[in-house]
Amino acid sequence: MTRFVALWRARPGLTSAFLLACAVTLFFTVRFVGHTVYWANQQDEAVRPWMTVGYVARSWGLDGREIDALAGLPLPEVKGHPQTMAEIAADRGVPVSEVIAEVEAAVAELRAREE
Repeated sequence: MTRFVALWRARPGLTSAFLLACAVTLFFTVRFVGHTVYWANQQDEAVRPWMTVGYVARSWGLDGREIDALAGLPLPEVKGHPQTMAEIAADRGVPVSEVIAEVEAAVAELRAREE
């Protein structure tokens, strides 16, 4: 501890920069590990009303634009943000189960193409 205090007194700016760099590195490391662990546990997840096409695509390892095209869904740029299955169903005036069925059919077709 006395070495740190001596270093702090000798070079406070350099020591502060080093500590800030360590904190930023730790932040991004924790964030990276958290995202990696989360997505490792979200593989091939069943489609639910709260999901966006991008979430489904990432979970199934597919391209979201291809799912949109096959299922006839609007692109995220239409409203300026990705829409959930429930929002798409509400905009169409159909039950959310119908939109989910279209997405599941698109996922199945894209998976079949991969094999």
